[in-house]
Amino acid sequence: MRLLFTIPHFFNPQGNGKHGSLQADPQPRLEALTRCIRAIYTLHGEAQSYFKHDVGTGRLQELAANETTRSRLDIVLCVYRDLHLLDRLPFDSSCYYVKQFDSGDPILLGFGCHNVLRSNLGRYDYYCYLEDDLILHDPYLFVKLAWFNAQMGNGAVLQPNRFEVGRDRDLEKVYIEPDFECQPPPSFAHNFSEGNEIAGRFLGREIRLDRAKNPHSGCFFLNREQMALWASKDYFGDRDFWFVGPLESAASVGIMKTFRTYKPAFINANFLEIEHYGQSLSHYWRDRPQFRYDLFSQHPDNQKRSDV
Repeated sequence: MRLLFTIPHFFNPQGNGKHGSLQADPQPRLEALTRCIRAIYTLHGEAQSYFKHDVGTGRLQELAANETTRSRLDIVLCVYRDLHLLDRLPFDSSCYYVKQFDSGDPILLGFGCHNVLRSNLGRYDYYCYLEDDLILHDPYLFVKLAWFNAQMGNGAVLQPNRFEVGRDRDLEKVYIEPDFECQPPPSFAHNFSEGNEIAGRFLGREIRLDRAKNPHSGCFFLNREQMALWASKDYFGDRDFWFVGPLESAASVGIMKTFRTYKPAFINANFLEIEHYGQSLSHYWRDRPQFRYDLFSQHPDNQKRSDV
């Protein structure tokens, strides 16, 4: 299997601190990106092995491991000018490609990733988008996605639940996408209010999947046919970013417009999940127990900006 991962990456220590990419201290962002890339390779890359003692020679052999889940993969990091941390990553730059943008608004880098995905149509089995602070943990991610689409067809996508974990003595795990009750435009394939549930079995285990009340995951994973379907739409490349904001929109608007979106129910939320580095969002929601928000309200900065 061949996988293409695109990751928008930006860091500006002179920023306003609103996002992790705009903090004065680069270390948390560097650690997040390092863990993001390392997880992709250790879960899905080809360099996975084990040792076996050869009786005939008396020596240890190093042999290939996890041949049923490892894949050929490429990672493309989309960056803006020199506002990035790539020169501080602990591994060789040969493990990723860089697509540099020198004009436009860097907050729209995610939409630049979309163009990279489209330019590689037909070359990969899965087309993936990850924010640079997301960390995969599931070696069976693509097995589960293939199982889901075998049941539901390519008109539906299964998104992972994002979670954060505690640090130091804090051992908790918190899923950070709250459910919302809202109604998207009628042209959307995804509908928050349908309340559809899917019950099935996976590896002998009962699994429940729900129509997502909040389809945002900061990422998406589309098979070859799904990527071609999305890329064929006249709205592909529109850079619509009225869904919360530009960062959230790059990960979610095109997916919601094109596909019915599901997530694992919280009763089995870890069936498909991805870690968000740090604890910023879990702390944010706990500080705002009375928070009310319409996901489709107009973002104050939602004016069409120059291309990325």
